[in-house]
Amino acid sequence: MSQPERITSRKNPLILRLRALASDGGFRRAQGEYLCDGAKLLEEALDKGAELRCVLWKETPGPSALPDSVRQYCAPAELFDYASPMKNSPGPLFTLAIPEDAAGVFSRAILLENVQDPGNVGTVIRTAAAMGIDTVLLCGACADVYSPKTARATMGAVFRERVIHCSLDEARRLAEQNGLPLYGAALSERAEDIRRLDVKNAVVAIGSEGRGLSAELLRLCDGELIIPMAPGSESLNAAVAAAIVLWEMAR
Repeated sequence: MSQPERITSRKNPLILRLRALASDGGFRRAQGEYLCDGAKLLEEALDKGAELRCVLWKETPGPSALPDSVRQYCAPAELFDYASPMKNSPGPLFTLAIPEDAAGVFSRAILLENVQDPGNVGTVIRTAAAMGIDTVLLCGACADVYSPKTARATMGAVFRERVIHCSLDEARRLAEQNGLPLYGAALSERAEDIRRLDVKNAVVAIGSEGRGLSAELLRLCDGELIIPMAPGSESLNAAVAAAIVLWEMAR
């Protein structure tokens, strides 16, 4: 393996590119590339066959055995910290190709609408993978899956879970194509206790904690469900609500 190229300038094109990938979703989409951080995530990416493009090591190269096609670089700690979106990261930083949305056949899915917190979106993707739910649908203004914060919150699930970005009409069409009912989690009089519904093979939609699901999405649903809570409880965090739904789907 050749020695990584050493970078010493903040004006180096790679440093500028990494900072843009970290902060600009439009740039990520245009380049078809995203940024991750940390040795554990790097090992997970390699294990799951993600398309790795380049690695920036902090000070010295790490122990990971990388394919020859992966470009490797080193930078002093101060410059690495300038490039990294994480504070006090031991590194490395690495970039990967954004996979194309893989629509098609699935047996069950969780749908998020307008969930803007990266930690919540990442946690739902991570939990869906853990529960064996094969697909996550993202509608509306959800947090970017490929931002460093969201990708990190998935704890590696971003490399193995199928995520489909779609409109509400497309989500309805996907549910119909796969023969699945579409349920919306809502605080309404028509909502049924989730424990009384068969959600094993279904698409279940979760909205943001503040606003819930849109009226447009609820009109597309075959039914509504509710997670029973103690009197006086207003709502659950979106990721917590999704985790309960995912458990019921897996159970």
